[in-house]
Amino acid sequence: MPHRFHARHDAVARRYLYQIARRRTAFAKAFVWWVKEPIDLSRMRQAAGAFVGFKDFETFAESGGAGSADKSTHVLVDRLDIEESGDLVLVGIEGSHFLWKMVRRIVGVLVEVGRGTLEPQAVTSLLESSSGEPARLTAPPSGLFLERVYYKGDARGAPIAPATPIRQR
Repeated sequence: MPHRFHARHDAVARRYLYQIARRRTAFAKAFVWWVKEPIDLSRMRQAAGAFVGFKDFETFAESGGAGSADKSTHVLVDRLDIEESGDLVLVGIEGSHFLWKMVRRIVGVLVEVGRGTLEPQAVTSLLESSSGEPARLTAPPSGLFLERVYYKGDARGAPIAPATPIRQR
């Protein structure tokens, strides 16, 4: 690495993985969010498109904290993929950087869309409003992983896969 390399400041993108279990699991409980109700992945995928692009994610960020008033809430989300792997639903989100609790709130909103309690089109209005709804729907931390940090020249676009081995039925 170059002499002045900085792991955080030299990063050009990051990718988070969120794991949702559709059945109870004792061994992976700390690594997934178990959603008991059925979720419709096609509705989730439809809603996911609203998050992609350069947007203001103020409604999806935790407010407060030192220096938060002068920090930008604009984030470039390059990709948001939703895939199945056995009893897991995998949400992969790749972007320039992420705000505090942003990924968990996006996942929480997507799950509500999948449950049918929110319409996929509601995501656009949540992004444009100053609603407290995303905060109320924040997914638990147990399923979240920082999967990859990208630096200049790194290949991107690899498919998402489970972060933990979970025995499939």
